Amino acid sequence: MRQTKQPCVYILASQPYGTLYIGVTSNLIQRLCQHRDKLTPGYTSKYAVYRLVQFEMFDGMNSTITREKQLKNWHRPWKINLIESENPQWIDLAVNLGLPPISD
Repeated sequence: MRQTKQPCVYILASQPYGTLYIGVTSNLIQRLCQHRDKLTPGYTSKYAVYRLVQFEMFDGMNSTITREKQLKNWHRPWKINLIESENPQWIDLAVNLGLPPISD
């Protein structure tokens, strides 16, 4: 089955109120699997940041990258408010997208 590209900005967290990571992708499920399988060494694997707590879909990559840059420039409390406005329990949204829960 062929997946269509859907530009997306996403926020990962290590735990509620933990370390945050903001990224951009055109294939959210694939990118989440890469993070969780530690296929790309770096920030997320170093700090165990794998819980999908917020994401926004866009029509084009330019607007997606603009939003990513905006979010990365926000103060931490603003990012937390954004997450909690849609996901107050900080649940792993990836489970709703078909990925298995993260084993702690």
